[in-house]
Amino acid sequence: MRILVVGAGATGGYFGGRLLQHGRDVTFLVRARRAAQLAQHGLSIHSVTGDAGMPSPPTVLASDLHEPYDLVLLSCKAYGLEQAMADIAPAVGPQTAILPLLNGMRQLDLLDERFGAGHVLGGQCVIAATLDEHGAVHHLNQLHGLTFGERDGSMSQRMQQVTQSLSGAGFDARPSSTVLQDMWDKWVFLASLAGITCLMRGSVGAIAAAPGGSAAALALLEECRAVAERAGHAPGDATMQRAREALTAAGSSLTASMLRDLQHGYAIEADHVIGDMLARAGQPHDGHSLLALVYAHMKVYEAGRMPLA
Repeated sequence: MRILVVGAGATGGYFGGRLLQHGRDVTFLVRARRAAQLAQHGLSIHSVTGDAGMPSPPTVLASDLHEPYDLVLLSCKAYGLEQAMADIAPAVGPQTAILPLLNGMRQLDLLDERFGAGHVLGGQCVIAATLDEHGAVHHLNQLHGLTFGERDGSMSQRMQQVTQSLSGAGFDARPSSTVLQDMWDKWVFLASLAGITCLMRGSVGAIAAAPGGSAAALALLEECRAVAERAGHAPGDATMQRAREALTAAGSSLTASMLRDLQHGYAIEADHVIGDMLARAGQPHDGHSLLALVYAHMKVYEAGRMPLA
């Protein structure tokens, strides 16, 4: 199976690098600057689960992409999705499967509209990783899971092929017959975590220690749960209990990556993670919605952000 990994940042670099390390046919679709960096330094992964080094990872620029791939692993940020879709268009043939690893659900709507729903799998990943100044991937803990599946829950022939290609490649490959529910479960938690930590500018533990902090976190979680229920994907009781515990844990240093991006003045996924959740709530912004308050807060940040050169 020929695999095109869109981007060689922390997420794409990690999963694509592991696949390449284990002998899969992988090419990275990158910008010219990243291509030059990979040509000079190679692709390195530093992880407690095992280091890896690929001195000459195969790369391609969008302008040189002229033939279809079997699987496109889409690991861009939400604000880069429109450009990524334009870039990968030549790589999407009649049998190509697209596996998006973005948070939220909006990416499915956009990919369906551009390429047709038959091309698009459901997917998500769990990874904490970052790049250093030389472009090496640093895996920050032991979690490295990639969940994927047909959106109708079937174990199709292509799902069998994708499962075979992604399994045994140095990370937790998890084929799922309930991938849409998996994605909603993650989105409900992530929107709550990102929303409350960005709004309060602090960790879960710091918020829990503040008067009313845990109550606000739980209220935001309930708003997000209600949106999922309205869409027919309410999280189960066990999932909600884990979320409540994680969002109110005393002394917890947990924050969302969106908060870290915000603190550094970077672009954030406000529209995709929070704005789309709010849009699916189906109710007016009447001043009582924490989701609406979080979204307004993030849009004020975006309006005042000075883009980095």
